[in-house]
Amino acid sequence: MPLSPMTYPDGHVGWRAHDHATVRAVLADNRFSVRPDLMHNPFGPGSPGDAPPSPPGAFSDHDPPDHTRYRSKLTGQFTVRRMRLLAERLEAITAEHLEELAAQGSPADLVEHFAVPVPALMICELLGVPYERRMEFQQDAVLLAGGSGAEAGEAEAMYTAFGSLQQFMLEMVAAKRAQPTDDMLSDLVNTDSDLTDDEMAAMGMSLLGGGLDTTTNMLSLGTLELLRAPARVDAMLADPDAAVEELLRYISLTPATVRTALEDAEVGGVLVHKGDTVLVELRSANHDPARYADSELLNLARGTAGHLAFGHGIHQCIGQHLARIELKIAFPSLFTRFPKLRLAVPEDELPRRTSLVIRGLERMPVAWD
Repeated sequence: MPLSPMTYPDGHVGWRAHDHATVRAVLADNRFSVRPDLMHNPFGPGSPGDAPPSPPGAFSDHDPPDHTRYRSKLTGQFTVRRMRLLAERLEAITAEHLEELAAQGSPADLVEHFAVPVPALMICELLGVPYERRMEFQQDAVLLAGGSGAEAGEAEAMYTAFGSLQQFMLEMVAAKRAQPTDDMLSDLVNTDSDLTDDEMAAMGMSLLGGGLDTTTNMLSLGTLELLRAPARVDAMLADPDAAVEELLRYISLTPATVRTALEDAEVGGVLVHKGDTVLVELRSANHDPARYADSELLNLARGTAGHLAFGHGIHQCIGQHLARIELKIAFPSLFTRFPKLRLAVPEDELPRRTSLVIRGLERMPVAWD
């Protein structure tokens, strides 16, 4: 059945989409909304209206026409030239942090000394954060991205970090207007647009959220998968492009997303009524045996065309090209620098994140000879 009935924690009887074709169809259908304030929460208590509307500029949580307006301002920023310049900078940043990891001595935490700072600095490069303020930016960004908010103290710290980053972004918008540099935020601020300062700051926050935590967790979980068999490292070094695409498919970092029907819509012969929420299972779609033979096996040489790790449709990850560049440079660099890299603790002792929204590791102690 393309859509299966599902009872949500608040009692709503909605749907789940789980095969590749159905997931792709729902994500491509603009009759389904991405707005958090319209959905029944599949991950915990929460009915439509419980979540506040997302602030203007937070483009990933808006539907057209607002989403179209915001995203059109960003699409042209991910140019081939800018990605090439960022790739050159990434190679230098990666090399620097591999040397810092080595300087820690074996064993060391791969998350703290590599998986977190490399993508954090790349976001700084993208947004044009001044060098002298990058540690301030990185500390709040990592706290906000990595926390689950499950405990009162942590939730308060995340709230404080969000406020600090919001203020930081507003200051950055003002600074880029006064003295532009060659970066994405300067381009946004200084081109003819109808964006307010608050909208530009929120767009910067959205880019931060989409580009930091995801890449950090792909680096740690991807390394874990590669360490499980030496042949995987060899395959990755032989063809980083294919290996990264398969790791993206196989890991499916974001297991699921959510859509709500804005009107009655038929999907695969099933009628979804206006107001129904659909849990869209990205990981299940990426492991659909009808799409990928031996889908539960990690095969770094397989063709993975059409995987949905970055989503699909108008909300497909706008920074996916940068993410691919980061992973295709970071993984080969890591194993070239540390060919004998291994876990320093048993795998079942690795502390994993408890979030249902995105998978990851809190720490990853590694050792080398």
